Amino acid sequence: MPLSRRAVLALPLFAPSVVRAQAAWPSRTIRIIVSYPPGGATDVVTRKVAEAIGPILGTQCVVENKAGGSGTIGTADVARAAPDGYTLLGNDNSYAMLPYVFARLPFDHARDLLPVTVSNFAPVVLTVKASSRFRTLAELVAEAKAKPGVVNYGTGGVGSSLHFAAEALQQAAGVELFHIPFKGAGEATLNLLNGTVDMVMGSLPSAMANLKAGTIRALAVCGAERSAAVPDVPLFQQAGVAGFNMVNWVGLAAPRGTPDAVVLRVQQAVVQALATPGMQGFLAGQGATPGGLTPDAFAALIAAETALWRDVAAKAGITPQ
Repeated sequence: MPLSRRAVLALPLFAPSVVRAQAAWPSRTIRIIVSYPPGGATDVVTRKVAEAIGPILGTQCVVENKAGGSGTIGTADVARAAPDGYTLLGNDNSYAMLPYVFARLPFDHARDLLPVTVSNFAPVVLTVKASSRFRTLAELVAEAKAKPGVVNYGTGGVGSSLHFAAEALQQAAGVELFHIPFKGAGEATLNLLNGTVDMVMGSLPSAMANLKAGTIRALAVCGAERSAAVPDVPLFQQAGVAGFNMVNWVGLAAPRGTPDAVVLRVQQAVVQALATPGMQGFLAGQGATPGGLTPDAFAALIAAETALWRDVAAKAGITPQ
């Protein structure tokens, strides 16, 4: 039976009973599967976390990329892996959207993976090309209302997290935008830079390099308060669109049946790693904040987001294929 949140919080960082129960773990390398290509936000953060928790756990943690199927191929591999703590999944918030993209998944979305913890949270940001005619979010919304379907946006594909983000924005702002799907978020950004698309929604870490280079501009960012990484960029509610506040996360999950004590040790190792100056500096530079949620709290987050995106998908007419 999964540990209750109270039990998780009551355990010290290296509880003697946990250590004794899992004295033989880990005794070999831990694989962390990332179900996206190298270089993306999920891959970069997961590699940084793997590097940091290896010494804490006393073993090597290696990241393997198994991309394809909008993240379902690598996820299915982890769901089928032995529940012994030696195979983990580096996933992100797009996991909560999968039931509304695929009519049939190669794993049980609600049961086959155990949430371990969130590595980081990162706000969603709306970006345009540096030379865009839109100087503010209000200008973009005004044109979209005056000319429905004329302002377009690029994404990494139908049903991608960027697609869901843009659909949620349209519903909050009361506008109709034109969707141009590409083969990945990187391709969408390239088409923003060359002027093919008007705007792109994405995580702040994925936009930071181009923002620093001055090739794109941010019109608004999500969050309860402005991001220290882009302090001059207004929040969506400050820019005139209330009711839209999407935050991306990257986290770790394990196959169903993985011992609670192992799940807890990994979660606590991540918490310890996130507290280090090096990790905090890295995340701050990416415009992200540390995670560290307990397994129960992470499970509650995934359940809440899965319900949220069901409603967004229904209103947007997104049907599982």
